[in-house]
Amino acid sequence: MQWFDALRSALLALPSLAKLAILTVVVVGAPTLARRLRIPELIVLLIFGVLLGPYGFDVFARNHPVAQFFADLGVLMLMFTAGLEIDIDLFRRTRTRSIAFGIVTTMMPQVIGTALGLAFGYPIVPAIVIGSLLASHTLISLPIVTRLGAVGLEPVVVTIGATLVSDMLSLIVFAICVSIYTTGFSPSGLAVQIAEVAIFVPLILFGGSRVGAWGLSKLRDNEQGYFITMLGIMAVAGMLSNLIQLPGIVGAFLAGLSVNAAVGKHSAKEKLEFVGKTLFIPVFFIVTGFLIAPIAFEHAVWTHFWLVAGLIGSLILGKGIAALLAGRAFGYSRQAKLEMVALTLPQVAATLAAS
Repeated sequence: MQWFDALRSALLALPSLAKLAILTVVVVGAPTLARRLRIPELIVLLIFGVLLGPYGFDVFARNHPVAQFFADLGVLMLMFTAGLEIDIDLFRRTRTRSIAFGIVTTMMPQVIGTALGLAFGYPIVPAIVIGSLLASHTLISLPIVTRLGAVGLEPVVVTIGATLVSDMLSLIVFAICVSIYTTGFSPSGLAVQIAEVAIFVPLILFGGSRVGAWGLSKLRDNEQGYFITMLGIMAVAGMLSNLIQLPGIVGAFLAGLSVNAAVGKHSAKEKLEFVGKTLFIPVFFIVTGFLIAPIAFEHAVWTHFWLVAGLIGSLILGKGIAALLAGRAFGYSRQAKLEMVALTLPQVAATLAAS
């Protein structure tokens, strides 16, 4: 395989602009290829990510700074625009359901995942960590829902709101477990973490709403300034979220909600969504593909088959039971329940933030 190694070395040595050109070709060509193969576009982007990443042709190193920055910005844009797109009145009416579903869709995988870890002989703390990693989820399929025009449906709005609850709860559990494992249980550390979350959420939703609305109102006739200010609000919220050990997607979504009413249908909003959907969000899926190591994955499957199968089964069972229970309690149709399951299965941003 000397030719393959030589090709990888040549591709890795390409200048940054050449790599950017390859990336743009993939982003432009992925939708057409996805339509021909009749599979979701994000699957094609993930496959190209595997091919271009360190476990494929190694065009981009695993931690390539430019690609990683584009990807980080992409996932923030994904959640920020989701907050902008939501019917804010519907979200307010369904916030109790979002909180309830968030708790259920966290607890079911947490309990089942912990039981799985104990069954495979892990001590209690590592077993709880396994459960917490399964408990969170990322709305990786949200672009499909948005393209189909279903982002305003109540089950989707409830699920998006539940994502915040699920990610925060699972990461708090994870942080507690790490603290116990390294230094022992600290009630004060837990209290600080909970207090930070309790302050952060209303700070972004209410404080960010007033400050953001005031700033955007001053720039309503300045489209460029309006566009940059929205990006700044998103970035600051994501940074503040990271400071309290939460994934940036939580802050970005809350920021989108906070300025939802102020932005309305401003033309800068359409341009922000256009830039995100055409470049940064696709790059996020490609860079996610960089993390997939096919050979290591195959080895792990065959070496620890029953553990891998148990993890996948626990995830599907936990998220499925949660969605079905909540959907039944809320009076949703079978199709709506399946949508809730599909949206809560993917494990990307929040799981990576923990690991």
